[in-house]
Amino acid sequence: MSSSTERGRRLLPLLPNHPLGRSAMTCKYRCGDACAHEAPNTSANPYFGDVVSEVVRRRGLLKAGAVLAVAGAGASLGAGAAVAKPGGRPEVDADADLGGGRRRDGLNFTAVAPNQLDEVVVPEGYQQAVVMRWGDPVLPGAPAFDFDRQTAAAQAKQFGYNNDFCGLVPLPGWNRWLMVSNHEYTTEDAQFLGWDENNPTREQVEIGWAAHGMSVVLVERDHRSGKLEAKVDRRYNRRITATTPFKITGPAAGSKYLKTSADPTGTTVLGTLNNCAGGVTPWGTVLSGEENYNQYFANGASVTDKVTKDRLARYGMASGTTTTRKWERFDKRFDLAQEPNEANRFGWVVEVDPLDPTSTPVKHTALGRFKHEGANVIIARDGRVVAYMGDDERFDYMYKFVSDEKYKPGNSKHAREHNKKLLDKGTLYVAQFTGDTPAAEVDGTGKLPADGEFDGTGKWIPLASGTRSFVPGFTAEEVYVFTRLAADAVGATKMDRPEDVEPNPRNRRVYAALTNNTDRGKADKEGATEPNPRVRNKHGHVLELEERRGDNTALEFSWKLLLVCGDPAAPDTYFGGYDKSQVSPISCPDNLAFDSQGNLWISTDGNALGSNDGLFAVPVEGRYRGRVKQFLTVPRGAETCGPWIEDDFVLVSVQHPGEIDGASAANPLSHWPDGGASQPRPSVVMSWKKDKGRICG
Repeated sequence: MSSSTERGRRLLPLLPNHPLGRSAMTCKYRCGDACAHEAPNTSANPYFGDVVSEVVRRRGLLKAGAVLAVAGAGASLGAGAAVAKPGGRPEVDADADLGGGRRRDGLNFTAVAPNQLDEVVVPEGYQQAVVMRWGDPVLPGAPAFDFDRQTAAAQAKQFGYNNDFCGLVPLPGWNRWLMVSNHEYTTEDAQFLGWDENNPTREQVEIGWAAHGMSVVLVERDHRSGKLEAKVDRRYNRRITATTPFKITGPAAGSKYLKTSADPTGTTVLGTLNNCAGGVTPWGTVLSGEENYNQYFANGASVTDKVTKDRLARYGMASGTTTTRKWERFDKRFDLAQEPNEANRFGWVVEVDPLDPTSTPVKHTALGRFKHEGANVIIARDGRVVAYMGDDERFDYMYKFVSDEKYKPGNSKHAREHNKKLLDKGTLYVAQFTGDTPAAEVDGTGKLPADGEFDGTGKWIPLASGTRSFVPGFTAEEVYVFTRLAADAVGATKMDRPEDVEPNPRNRRVYAALTNNTDRGKADKEGATEPNPRVRNKHGHVLELEERRGDNTALEFSWKLLLVCGDPAAPDTYFGGYDKSQVSPISCPDNLAFDSQGNLWISTDGNALGSNDGLFAVPVEGRYRGRVKQFLTVPRGAETCGPWIEDDFVLVSVQHPGEIDGASAANPLSHWPDGGASQPRPSVVMSWKKDKGRICG
């Protein structure tokens, strides 16, 4: 265990000129080197903030006090917040203790310093422990993990590889939950000694299939130590893999675009792939997003139909053989030349019911198909369910879905079965943003415009509802299966890798992590826009969106950039207007979560400042709005995923530890979490106060 003070002598300085923090190894296995290829979005969608005359007119109306409903929603963003302006001093010491362990910003910890240690570093007064690691038993009969003697049969009963999202579904009783984890991808070069990507064995491939997917594990909190302990439980524990049957539901179920030789009905898919972020629903299920699934499919160039080929290209499908796993050699469904529709059966939001281990997980077509980071829901004031989603690609889009029917409260079987169908009927929308600043003031440097912040308005453009398409030239099933192309057609706003998009249950605003986009501003690419204000954007930003009158079903919204990430000393960063000398540096925001006080928690992926990735907390209300504090850092080469925030403990998924250029199973460059000469193992980690007190509140 480490704290920021106990290990202070080993902390390394920031390296501001360090390149993007992901290693070539991670890029290769996680997303198929997506950034090394051209961005799939070649549409010429205009940025509507460039229509300067309209922008200036709107600003003039606002200054004159005109009553515009959507502008009124924008004015309420951060209302009443007595924040210090950039370069100013806060009114009080932000770390002043109010007694009883409470601090003024509601976050009861001292920030961890940036570092490059091969361990999890937590604040002074906190402790941490591994809850579950790759290969730990999940199902009864699972053998103990043996790196040198792996089998597909064993992996199918063990915790999978590269765990990403982690959520807790409560069970009756004291401190008992079902922990649900995504297993996003496999890194075969780190998993197998003697790995040959050109000649994988069938056993290695089947181990990879079994290491993907999801795990459901019963966890209980020990009342003496405070630690969560994983249990091998016969009733609830479950492994979902790349070969588990899934049911396709919603308006595109049975579509001709989803039918294959193995499934002529277009209603049953084997497996889920590249599961990234997710969320727990109010009815106790888990939503999981299928993200970089395109990398598993081969031979797109062999498809002869031009329309099909163009659609595959918009989703970044490989033209030849896959560069890493070569699954197409062992199952023809991964060969687009033989099964061109199989790829259409991935890229969905999946829903798993951990409380019913006999249930068949589903893929929701009503939520559209793209590189889903995840999906997160909120119950609107009228009772309908609203889901927010991001498409994790350079220059792609943000979406939302509004259900037709209303949520039924309670845990009765009838209510749960009703609620589990809410995401099958409704309307799918894509976001279009407008800035309120003349284009000349958004010069790509990140310099704040004259009004002191990057902000504006926007609208949700309907794409489809049930069997009705709102996109000219597209049928409804084409909208759902080829959602990116439909969004291109209606002029959606290109964003800088919109990953996690989450509603805050306390203030009903929506927050989006825009991770980075180093292609912005290149000669043949879109330049800076107000919602994406920096060219060669390597640090990313966090956007805050408020819908009209706080109604999550509304079609108009206002928005602001809460954070423009990077080195606080750099002129192109912004921290909600807070004094930049009192914030933690943050780069490449990825996953988001909220605590019970409404504070935003951010995990990072690919820190481009030279430090390890970490978990950060930031108030979004009051005088400490924008004050970023680093809660922990993960080991060398790892990404911080999850996270899950309770009042008195935090869970994070430590993904791909040791994925550093030059690393391999024969040459591990991390030995976390087991130490010694051990191989690195992706794991779920818990952190809590030594006195078992509250972290927030």
